[in-house]
Amino acid sequence: MIRTLIAASAVLALGACKAAPELDIPDAAPGEISQETMVDITRTLSLDEFEGRMPGTIGEEKTVALLIEQFERVGLKPGNGDSWVQKVPLVEITGKDFAPLTVQGSNPEGEAIDLSFDFAKDWVGVSYREEAKTTLADSELVFVGYGVNAPERGWNDYEGLDMTGKTAVILVNDPDFGTESLEGPFNGKAMTYYGRWTYKYEEAARQGAAGALIIHDTEPASYGWNVVESSWSGPQAYAQRGDNAPALTQMNGWVRNEVGAQILAAAGQDLEALSAQAKSEDFKAVPLGLTVGTSFANDIRSYESQNVIAMLEGSERPDEYIMHTAHWDHLGRCTPAPDGDDICNGAVDNATGTAALVALAEAHAKAGAPARSLVFLAVTAEEQGLLGADYYASNPVFPLAQTVGGINMDAFLIAGESKDVTVVGPGKSRLDDFLNKALEADGRVATPNPSPEAGYYYRSDHFAFAKRGVPMLYVDGGEDLVEGGREAGEAVAKDYRENRYHGPKDEFSEDWDWSGVMADLQLFYRLGRMLGNSTSWPGWVEGDEFEAIRKDSCAAAETGC
Repeated sequence: MIRTLIAASAVLALGACKAAPELDIPDAAPGEISQETMVDITRTLSLDEFEGRMPGTIGEEKTVALLIEQFERVGLKPGNGDSWVQKVPLVEITGKDFAPLTVQGSNPEGEAIDLSFDFAKDWVGVSYREEAKTTLADSELVFVGYGVNAPERGWNDYEGLDMTGKTAVILVNDPDFGTESLEGPFNGKAMTYYGRWTYKYEEAARQGAAGALIIHDTEPASYGWNVVESSWSGPQAYAQRGDNAPALTQMNGWVRNEVGAQILAAAGQDLEALSAQAKSEDFKAVPLGLTVGTSFANDIRSYESQNVIAMLEGSERPDEYIMHTAHWDHLGRCTPAPDGDDICNGAVDNATGTAALVALAEAHAKAGAPARSLVFLAVTAEEQGLLGADYYASNPVFPLAQTVGGINMDAFLIAGESKDVTVVGPGKSRLDDFLNKALEADGRVATPNPSPEAGYYYRSDHFAFAKRGVPMLYVDGGEDLVEGGREAGEAVAKDYRENRYHGPKDEFSEDWDWSGVMADLQLFYRLGRMLGNSTSWPGWVEGDEFEAIRKDSCAAAETGC
């Protein structure tokens, strides 16, 4: 998805990495990148006969076959032993027959509390467990602030708690939310992973909680309740879990802001006051003296999809890997347009990014292999929650400790050449040093993500690697166009967002101006060559939330970083 297009436009200064040892960043000549390859593959993947490339459909079969054919044509080898694919077992869980969410107990004055909230209107909830029935009964509610356990930042909202069988009540975003600068224990205005709902549910499970309820608030969430209601009702897809997978809560859910305030008030607490307290490292979790319960049934469907993996083996250090990632999937058939068209072709999102994998692979193969191996990974089920990328990162073909870093390509907006690129999550790793040199060689500049508080770095395929310690770059096309400047760029982005994004009219056009896309591909090519020929292992900047994970991974590995 083109996440940064959903944000309001603004410009912030690009953060520089903290002082660190000098890196080996080789020069890289421009690549021989075929526009014909880009156009032909984008056009083909956007055809109606691919039916919007929904995983588990004939559209997947056609997409995977095309990618294998193209990677083989340009001279790459299968990336998974003798196979071009990695099987991705998926499970779809659809909740139904939801009972109300009930809250019971006594308030501080001893008066009985018996609250009942309707599904969808007041709350939503899902189970990640493959069980036909979910029952949360008499689970004690504990307000845990932002639900953060960050030892490297001296912060633990769960300190001293035993959450076994209890339900965590959690705030959206992280403790710095609302500040104007990028300074603070959690990077100020810029959301860290600790602010994402995915982290909050994972940490609640690690703490032994039976349930987790996030109190929705539009501004820190960066979306309204309507998005929560639509996204968390209906079928939910997940990667199937192995026998040794981490524990899960029984239920994860959201409550409306007003509902959260009502529950806290019933316990004699004030949401606004507790939210203010939760911004301090001295915050202590608050048992609410109330219990929560609900139940619902689950329909479970298992099916299989595929990641496609191709590799250009390194000439000197083939067991060190540079990742290039993009998702091949889209939404399949969707809400029809007024003309009856119900196929979400996903031409921009993400036929362009998928085509870019092949075009870059072709250019690198023509230039000859760099010292390190280059991996081109087309992942499935991004639109269903980064499932293909997460499955690969959980079951890596190439060890993560031997994976130097990588570049993610999540759709190329057709907008003509730009003077800049949009960097999502700048200042997180030493990959920025490589990016800055590549931009300088191309005569371009970096503009950071216009809404760092929305946490877009944590919402695309590269994140599956980042949260396991592998540094990844996420760079989108710029909006400061050579012809028309920022005003013209913002207009193109707005038009796509309002008229085509995730809709049937994201279709291929023979009239597209590919100059901007090809300029971006040259940047990604330079990055791949620089990283591929470097002897350095660019790490996370000091204090980043993924720094410790990488250090632990490297310390445990016999070879690699």
